[in-house]
Amino acid sequence: MSVAKRYVLDANVFIQAYRRFYGFDICPGFWTALIRQHKANRVCSIDKIKDELLAGKDDLSQWAKDEAPTTFFKSTSDRKVTNALGEMVKWVQSEDQFSQEAKAEFASAADGWLVAFAKVNHLIVVTHEEYAPDARKKVPMPNVCLEFDIDYCSTFEMLRAIKERFVLKTRRRRK
Repeated sequence: MSVAKRYVLDANVFIQAYRRFYGFDICPGFWTALIRQHKANRVCSIDKIKDELLAGKDDLSQWAKDEAPTTFFKSTSDRKVTNALGEMVKWVQSEDQFSQEAKAEFASAADGWLVAFAKVNHLIVVTHEEYAPDARKKVPMPNVCLEFDIDYCSTFEMLRAIKERFVLKTRRRRK
């Protein structure tokens, strides 16, 4: 019996979905699917990501506040998560390729917390970021994932893996 894969979502998954691919007005099924998959214990995010979403003061922040279950955004206050983040920050600091600004941002932003949470809880990071071996101005999450043996994927790869489909139902005409 295979264990179902579980995912933790980056802020850019929500933000790009809201602004581009799956706006509430054109694809409400995406948002319903996130909640359904969360209730099945397959999809979540973290408190630091919720903070980023709430700062937007838009329909997405309203969704995070009012529509997403209170359990959707998990707490990162666990000591194991904090320790994992410390290991990751130490690694980032030791890498000469990243600028000091990039190192400081990683140490203070939600990205590190997300990857640490994924590591501790054996989750797959879902992000639109891509592996960038020559990155200097930002520490891409996929780079950290590879260093710490954490799986990552895009929103689209996750949707395929969890077999979500957004199908427009056709109405039957009355005769």
